[in-house]
Formats: sequence, structure tokens, C-alpha cells
Amino acid sequence: MRHPELLIPASSLEVLKTAVVYGADAVYIGGEAFGLRAKAKNFSLEDMREGVAFAHARGVRVYVTANILAHNEDLEGVRTYFEELRTVGPDALIISDPGIFMIAREVLPDMELHISTQANNTNYGTYLFWHGLGAKRVVSARELSLREIREIREHIPDDLEIESFIHGAMCISYSGRCLLSNFFTGRDANRGACTHPCRWKYSIAEETRPGQYMPVYENERGTYIFNSKDLCMIEHIPDLLEAGIDSLKVEGRMKTALYVATVARTYRRALDDYQRDPALYAAHMDWYKEEIGKCTCREFTTGFYYGKPDETTQIYDNSTYWKNYTYLGSVGGQDRQGRYGLEQRNKFSVGEMVEVMKPSGENIEATVRQIVDEEGRVMDSAPHAKQQIYVDLGVPLEEYDILRRKEL
Repeated sequence: MRHPELLIPASSLEVLKTAVVYGADAVYIGGEAFGLRAKAKNFSLEDMREGVAFAHARGVRVYVTANILAHNEDLEGVRTYFEELRTVGPDALIISDPGIFMIAREVLPDMELHISTQANNTNYGTYLFWHGLGAKRVVSARELSLREIREIREHIPDDLEIESFIHGAMCISYSGRCLLSNFFTGRDANRGACTHPCRWKYSIAEETRPGQYMPVYENERGTYIFNSKDLCMIEHIPDLLEAGIDSLKVEGRMKTALYVATVARTYRRALDDYQRDPALYAAHMDWYKEEIGKCTCREFTTGFYYGKPDETTQIYDNSTYWKNYTYLGSVGGQDRQGRYGLEQRNKFSVGEMVEVMKPSGENIEATVRQIVDEEGRVMDSAPHAKQQIYVDLGVPLEEYDILRRKEL
């Protein structure tokens, strides 16, 4: 059985560090151009350098996305961008466009190249095509079953890696090839500017009765006809590994540090438990299932892995997320009085019960005893996001511990 990589997304330098500390084997990020998440914070070249150095010092790889479907005016900019990436030193580029692939081969001949799911990789012939051009890894289309992935593994060289999504939001379009956003808003999903019209609510209007809107029903469950549940394969690690997948990929380059920490930590423990002893994996299943739902998510599905989904496993009756916990911040250093630094992300107050989420898997409940600002002024609450504060919880904390609050 192949040793799997756990590949985690990062929207910013803060989230990259969180992913590394909470169990990622590799992290994928986007620069300020040419990736498919234009609305994410993304990385400047300076942040990339710091992030790559942080990850490499801890034995974690970093991949940079350049997976837009390019137009003519993009090509020269891509060349310049790749020349700049030479000074950053990522471990691989994720590409979907053949023109961009050839520029990468020319400008960065020693760079490892991965083929994005955006390239619609649905058969072993496609995998062999990209391998012949020098690709190291191909990301499977999300509409493939595990049976199809096993067949691909049987027909490709051992040194060609398969990467597959195992967790996160599902796109209603064929491997992301969506035209709705461009049609409705002029923002091209295939160039990173998707407005997610698949999450919108739709009605029917009859031509001779303008202004009268009739809802579209699906077995009386609702009107979100393009919407999908979120993928979650935490209960199916053995099947993923048996299929020959090399890299288990989590979706979410626009997600928070809490989401990334929660998903990375849970899958890290599940993978380690299973490889240590399958019985241990089975024994801890309730913990995995409880923890994976502690970040913002929709209802879960196994997607296409066990065949074409039906209406009970794929389509969802609304676009509402569950929000069981609120992200309060990640622990930094200490002040002279021994209080722990926190770049606050949401409001909380003295006297509140919060939970400390540790990379080890431990969760500790604690009561907020004191909050002070950077000038040492005592506050009853920390009302403003993204301010630096110091807190006393009455329990020892470590750098990168995450504070979260359970929502009722």
C-alpha cells in the first residue's frame, strides 16, 4: 500500500502555518495571480518565501497553484510570474492549461509539475499523456469513482502520482468547468473569479406573466437545484488507500485557520491510526466524526466515489452552512505577565467558556479570566476582530493553539 500524503489548502500565511502545525504533509497555496481562487487573500512573493521556509523547516512541502484556463493576454504575465517563483522555491506547481504547462517547462525546467483537476482528468490515457510531457502528478476529476481510480492506477507507471479530493465543497459543474458565473456576472470561474451561482436560489418566470415567480421544487425539499453537500471521506480511509491514491487533498483555499486546523488534525489522526492499526482507526471513528463537524460545513456526502450520487447523497435542500464553533484566534507569544498573545478574530468576553484546540488532538475547556490590549489596558471583552490582545485562561497554552467557542 502506498504511503499517502495529506494535502491541505492555505489562503494566507497564517493559515499555512496552521496547516503545517496541525498535521499537513503538504500545503497548496495561490499567488496573487493565475490561480482559481482570485477572491482568496492569496500570497505575495514575500509571504510565499516565508511560508515555504516555515514549511520546509518542518518537513512539509508547498505547492503553488497556477491553474487558470489562460487567455492570450495571460501568457506573458505567466512567464514573468514563473521567473519570480524561481526565487521562492516551492516544491511543485499545479497547472491545468497546456500553454501554461509548456511555459513552466521552459522557465522552470527542474520544477515538479502537477495537473489540476480543472484539466478534466477522467481516464488513464489522459494520465499517460501528461506523464509523457513530464508531469509528476495528476489530480483526478471529482466525478470519478474509486473503481475508476483503481483502473487508472493499474494502467499508469508507479512513479506517476494520483491526487484526489477527499473533503470539502463540491462543484456542480464538470470538474469545475462552469459558465454560470461568467454568464450572470461577467466573472470567469475558469480564471479564478467564481461568484458561486450554484449556491443561489432560483425560480421560474413564465414569459407572458412577468413579475410572477414560481419556485422550483425537488421532492418538496427546496429550490437550490445546483447545490451540493460537502464531500467527507473520513469514514473511508481504507478504500482511498486501497485505490492507490497518493495524495489526499482537502478543498478550501478560502477557508479560515479554524477550518484548516480542524480538518487537518482530524485526517492526520485518522491516517496515522489506520496505518498503525486498522482496529485503532475503527475504535476512534466517533471522535473523527464529531471533530470533523466542528468547523463551518454543509451536510456531508461521499460524492461520486461509490458511483453516481442520487438525490439523497448529493443534492442538498439549501445552501446553509453549519457553524458549530466560532474561531477566536491563534495563540502567539506571551507578555511580561505571562498572558498569552492572540490576534483576535471574533468577539469574546471575560467569564466566557472557550475551548483550546491543540495540534496533538487534545481539546481543553477554559474560562476567560482576563483580557488586556497591547497597552496593558484591562477589557471586559475583546469586541474588534484582528486586534492584538493578551488573555489569561488559567491553563498553559502553546504557540499555534487555537481558541474557539462552541455555539448553542
